Amino acid sequence: MENYVLNDGLVLPKVGFGTFQLNGAKGVNEMVSGIQRGYRLLDSAFNYENEGAVGQAVRLSGVARTDLLIASKLPGRHYAYQDAINTIKESLYRTGLDYFDLYLLHWPNPKRGQYVAAWQALIDAQKFGLIRSIGVCNFLPEHLDNLKAQTGVLPVINQIELHPYFNQKEQRAYDQENHILTEDWSPLGRASLVLKDKKLSEIAAKYSKNVGQLILRWEVQLGTLPIPKSSSPVRQAGNLDIFDFQISDDDMLAIDQLSKPDGRIENQDPAEYEEF
Repeated sequence: MENYVLNDGLVLPKVGFGTFQLNGAKGVNEMVSGIQRGYRLLDSAFNYENEGAVGQAVRLSGVARTDLLIASKLPGRHYAYQDAINTIKESLYRTGLDYFDLYLLHWPNPKRGQYVAAWQALIDAQKFGLIRSIGVCNFLPEHLDNLKAQTGVLPVINQIELHPYFNQKEQRAYDQENHILTEDWSPLGRASLVLKDKKLSEIAAKYSKNVGQLILRWEVQLGTLPIPKSSSPVRQAGNLDIFDFQISDDDMLAIDQLSKPDGRIENQDPAEYEEF
């Protein structure tokens, strides 16, 4: 596994493990399987309702807590400052852990105008020792500029929708310029469509890889951190088997050219979409 070093010094693997819809005992087993196959970064959220399962997977994995990186996210309904602090603590109680390695604001919800207060809560929670690194999800440049103007602190990571049909070129450029690591949710897009894409299949065959492996490698070569989710041990292992080949510049460009202006899976534009 190769790593990224965030601008605050936290070291993250270049591929993480998504846990959305991995719940209950079955979810615990699937997360333990992922950890045992080599994943060290687990991405959760308050709204996934599986923080308890994540904590149990950590305890059952056989891997030391200090060797794992656990991330969660604050939901928009708890963005008022004191509510945010209480919810971060509640998330830790749910996991049974003493700290999060990474904690993110889930959406900017700009119409509510509360994300700056929530961000200040994350800044303070980091000072309290509850969180090692703080970041955001789905923040546009205008939201990030406002965080910097209001608090003087930018996130170390911005988790956004990113896949071959929506490559987020402009947002990636902003993040890179501001020393923010871009992390990719839904890195395989709507898998039922993307994994059957003819062009991607042709390129993947050149490298003796499957389409999912090609996409994840493309994302890593873009300098981003994909967090694929899989409950299959075979696919879990396969999604990590992407560090033994290099996609050519021509093929990187060919994949980039699949991006569409309306490529979002559910049209969740952070300028308008809100989640609580």
